Amino acid sequence: MFDSLLPVTTGGRTEMEVNERIKKQLESYPVLLYMKGTPDFPQCGFSSQTVAALRAVGAEFAFVNIFEDPEVREGLKVFSNWPTFPQLYVNGELIGGCDIALELYESGELKEIVASSSEAMNESDEQN
Repeated sequence: MFDSLLPVTTGGRTEMEVNERIKKQLESYPVLLYMKGTPDFPQCGFSSQTVAALRAVGAEFAFVNIFEDPEVREGLKVFSNWPTFPQLYVNGELIGGCDIALELYESGELKEIVASSSEAMNESDEQN
């Protein structure tokens, strides 16, 4: 299961506004993948492989198709200090790109990381 975060289109935004939008996206979803395309129709092999790894561990995740949101596409490179896509975030923290996600999957750590995101979300819900 995944959710799409569609862009809000208004005139050119400042870097601060784009950063705030990115922060809100990261706060809203425990597992978030900034990718090229969508999980069902990825538009690059690296995005496709990352989605496959997430699906293999049963992750529920949201995604942002960076092709539909050029402001986030450019802003995220600066925000994360990571120049390439996809970019996988768990609990607001950059995990990495495709290579790192695949290494974590192969070692079994990706499943643990994703599980910890669910636990953190449940604890947050209980406190509210």
